[in-house]
Amino acid sequence: MVTAPALSLLQRAAAEKSHPPVPANCVVTGGSGFVGQRLVEMLVERGANRVVSFDILPQPPSAWQDPRIEYVQGDLRDAESVAAAMKGADCVWHLGAAVGPFHPWQLYQDVNLGGTKHVLEGCKRHKVPKIVMSSSPSTRFDGSDIEGLSETDLPKLPQQTYMQEYAATKAAGEMLLTQSCCDELMTIAIAPHQVYGPRDTLFMPNMMQTAAMGRLRVFGSGQNKICFTHVDNYCHGLILGESALYKGSPALAQFYICTDAETHRHPEGYCYLWEEVDRAAVGLGFDSVSAKTHLPVVLLTPLAYICDFTGWIVGKKMKLTPFVVRLLTMHRWFSFERAERDLGYKPSSRSRRATRKPSSGSRRSGSPRTLTGVAQAATAASTRAPR
Repeated sequence: MVTAPALSLLQRAAAEKSHPPVPANCVVTGGSGFVGQRLVEMLVERGANRVVSFDILPQPPSAWQDPRIEYVQGDLRDAESVAAAMKGADCVWHLGAAVGPFHPWQLYQDVNLGGTKHVLEGCKRHKVPKIVMSSSPSTRFDGSDIEGLSETDLPKLPQQTYMQEYAATKAAGEMLLTQSCCDELMTIAIAPHQVYGPRDTLFMPNMMQTAAMGRLRVFGSGQNKICFTHVDNYCHGLILGESALYKGSPALAQFYICTDAETHRHPEGYCYLWEEVDRAAVGLGFDSVSAKTHLPVVLLTPLAYICDFTGWIVGKKMKLTPFVVRLLTMHRWFSFERAERDLGYKPSSRSRRATRKPSSGSRRSGSPRTLTGVAQAATAASTRAPR
């Protein structure tokens, strides 16, 4: 079996397992991104004859050079270039999006809603039978704690208000996709929660960069539960989503969340956010975050509102916002039973249960089998990347 050359030992072991076949001709929008790049690789590993990676960014320097992969640079806001990329596809995995809290509203609207509309139009034009969309649990966040809820327990779309602009436009795109589901074009939306893994340059690497400067502090009590999703587990779930699209399937036009499930430190499907952050920091040789003074929510919340208002006055996105404070202090972990039942989902990567507090001898080496190792690899990648 051929596997991507840049895999960790953990990824390679999972990739070499036997899996059901995938469609011959695949398209991945957002194929140069953190998740998209791994999905492109995984589709080839599982037998796809042709995978088109469509992204506004050029082919990544670390991209797998395989004749079955075609890298196409294009913009989701350009309907014609999107439609051209869809031609001949058996399934489109729509991952492309404007992600994060710091973009202008119009960009979110044009990419997350307009881009999804263009993907749907392109698939209809070229008679593509299936779309698997990458969604986000934040589309269902209303600020309440989430403890072991299933997708059907979460707020329904549309919500009256959303906690951030990204979530509002992703929800609008998902609703458009769901409404378009029919026998000729079957659709499904699948989300990860706090995705991590090699090539990540966002959540944990940003945390570790702040820890390296000695500025990272625990928000609140530090006892908030969370679930994570390894990038390989999420890509596995996205591929299973395609298999679940057939006439009469219970998964048609549905929303699912894939996480690391029972492989978390607590097999009910969760761990404690700040314990994981602290393990990663200590594993990289930084001071313990948990040992420092915690920042109380009663102080952070009004400060975040002040920052938010100041940013609105000066026309700048501030990093400390009420949404960030809530996100880093709320419980947010999900039941994995529905994805297990309807998609046959089981984590393919079982790294988290194996995570242990690193010994002093391993603090700076970072085993790839631990979250600490993943954080170290991702942090190193992010510090080398041009800004």
